[in-house]
Amino acid sequence: MTAPRAVGVRLPFAALPERVRSWVDTTLGSPVATWEEQVGGMSPGCATRVVTVDGTRAFVKAVGTELNPDSPTLFRREIQMLDLLGDDAMWASLRAWYDVDGWVALVLEDVAGGHPDLSDDQQMVELLDATDRLVARLGEVAVPPGATATDMGHPGLIDARARFRAWMEAVDHVDELPEDLLPATLRARARHLRELVTPLTEAGHDQLLHWDIRIDNLLCTPAGQIVFVDWGAAAVSPGWVDPLLARLERVDSPWFDDSIRRSPVLSAIGDDVVTAWLVAFGTYLALRSLQQPADIGLPTLNEFRRTEARRFLGAAARRLG
Repeated sequence: MTAPRAVGVRLPFAALPERVRSWVDTTLGSPVATWEEQVGGMSPGCATRVVTVDGTRAFVKAVGTELNPDSPTLFRREIQMLDLLGDDAMWASLRAWYDVDGWVALVLEDVAGGHPDLSDDQQMVELLDATDRLVARLGEVAVPPGATATDMGHPGLIDARARFRAWMEAVDHVDELPEDLLPATLRARARHLRELVTPLTEAGHDQLLHWDIRIDNLLCTPAGQIVFVDWGAAAVSPGWVDPLLARLERVDSPWFDDSIRRSPVLSAIGDDVVTAWLVAFGTYLALRSLQQPADIGLPTLNEFRRTEARRFLGAAARRLG
């Protein structure tokens, strides 16, 4: 069985400020009677399935700036994206949101089920098919003017191409990585990696994307349907990124390379762009884990960055070797 790769330290529902819990009760029309905390993801806030006195079920997530100064920004981005998208069976619907004095909370549809087992070939196939449908559905939604701009404290969606440029700049420092993060194959090519990653910003047509497809952000219903949750990284991005992300659970395996070639959208951009993405993002994560102290309220994040960096850079070395 596969399990969430990102596991942070979360605030329990009962420890939320009383004003936030009162808002949840009022929103649901009945006081919360029982709750079940969820794991996975890196937010320091709560992620809780709740049941009210009258039997209403919902999913509640909430975070405040005192837990982490940046996490409310991710929640605001998720609100913006779900408001833009509306309801669909492919994602948990947003019922209500709260944003007062530094605390941001969302009440979402409670989707029955748990994380898929992505070591199971059939569930992986279902994820890839669901991701292709998601990308097609998101491509039907027009990108609003100024969607990536900051507006009244709301962050706007991620500008993927700007992120790519930041990752490319990180590659200039790839030879600063220690041996346990940078495979020898890549170290031997360090001076040529910038040339490899430069075309990254030129590939593909931009559209709305989830941009954080990983097991932590996936649910599988009892009927076997994949549901995409946690839209805090929603982006305006080339459409091939989500299909690539959906395959990263197996990036350590030759299956990944075969799957890239079988995907029409990924084979169209070419193997070099996929490898460039792995090099650029892996390097960026590795450098951040080394240069940045532990994020406030996120004590496990830097180790997660290092783990993912090893996986991505190891896969890039395999593909270049």
